Amino acid sequence: MDPILKVEDLAISFGNNNVLKNVNFELYDNEILGIIGPNGAGKTVLLNILTGTLKPTSGRVTFMGKDILGVRIDERARLGFGRTFQVPRSFENMTAYENVMASAICGGQTTQREAAKRAEEILEFIGLEDKALVLAGSLKLLDKKRLEIGIALAPHPKVLMFDEVAGGLTESEISNILDIVKSLKIHGYSIIWIEHVIQTMLNGTDRVLLLADGYDIICDLPQIVLDSNEVEKVYLGVRKK
Repeated sequence: MDPILKVEDLAISFGNNNVLKNVNFELYDNEILGIIGPNGAGKTVLLNILTGTLKPTSGRVTFMGKDILGVRIDERARLGFGRTFQVPRSFENMTAYENVMASAICGGQTTQREAAKRAEEILEFIGLEDKALVLAGSLKLLDKKRLEIGIALAPHPKVLMFDEVAGGLTESEISNILDIVKSLKIHGYSIIWIEHVIQTMLNGTDRVLLLADGYDIICDLPQIVLDSNEVEKVYLGVRKK
């Protein structure tokens, strides 16, 4: 089976700071790939490259067989990329409904009527139908995170990229996010999920990639990666005996 997304020898430098040196991985259709790594490992930088915000120093990114590094941000969105951000970026003076609808119109190039229907469907899917008319800036953190997912979903993406969507949440709130992610998998989405919350990586992913020192250190089943010597060395500076 060919991957839906393939990253080869990806590198990026900011002056003398080589954030990513040689990163390789593949994402398959209907797969959830978790990405972990210490602060400063370049996880968000990686997402920024994939979505077109940053241009790598070298490497190749192929999406559905097409090299996309020369493709503009808006074109990548229309090709099928959707993402969330560590700090929610909804329009705070617009309602939850208006935020999702705007994403459907701008990102999905759909009509107002179709966007309105899409917004209603998504708000129900993420559990925000009762807060549809609440201003995004007034929502609690969990609801802001759910709205981020809804906004990313609105343009009918093929690949979703989550940047610490569970960060700052309580255990029960994290379970809510996990339920949404599991439902997304049932609906056939492919997801790249950056997270520090280990519970999400164990219970919400198919594979986990460890990113450190600019390299993809290990990529395997979640439990294998999290129990590995590589993870212990990266986070604690020691190896298991």
